Amino acid sequence: MTTWDRPSWRAAPWSAAAFVVALDQVTKELALSRLADGPFDVVGSLRFRLTFNSGMAFGAGAGWGPVIGGLAIAVIVYLVRMIRRHAPGPTTVALGILIGGAAGNLIDRLARGDAWLRGSVVDFIDLGWFPVFNIADAAINIGAALLVLAIWFESRRAAAPGATDRSEDDDSGTDGAAT
Repeated sequence: MTTWDRPSWRAAPWSAAAFVVALDQVTKELALSRLADGPFDVVGSLRFRLTFNSGMAFGAGAGWGPVIGGLAIAVIVYLVRMIRRHAPGPTTVALGILIGGAAGNLIDRLARGDAWLRGSVVDFIDLGWFPVFNIADAAINIGAALLVLAIWFESRRAAAPGATDRSEDDDSGTDGAAT
């Protein structure tokens, strides 16, 4: 049994997704309750400032909430299927982080509006030189970067001299010659 085959690693993507959703929703509730009276300066250009985004990243697509929400649902379903098809490891953990981020913003669209998928996403992290974002947005970007790195490392490992594909391993003890 390899390290990644252990039950704890099989649960890792789902744990990552749940952690991201919980952290995202808790911080959004804090932003809603504590930032209603105005922004809060943290350090340097970082401040917490409550904004609402009915569109997608960086405020583009305002009013397209149902389309964006529908796409988010499709992406989450696709990522869940990818996790189920891959062996546990860094790739599936990155996919779990992506699912958590997408689900966190989808919850806003579902729960923070007066019609299905018409809600606005709560954003509150303001760097002063970058569009205002939230934990879910950060998780999507971090998960995507980790996914690229995991795939890159997996491809390098597979291309390394002497690397074999497990499906090509022959445990019969023969050299492949016909008997």
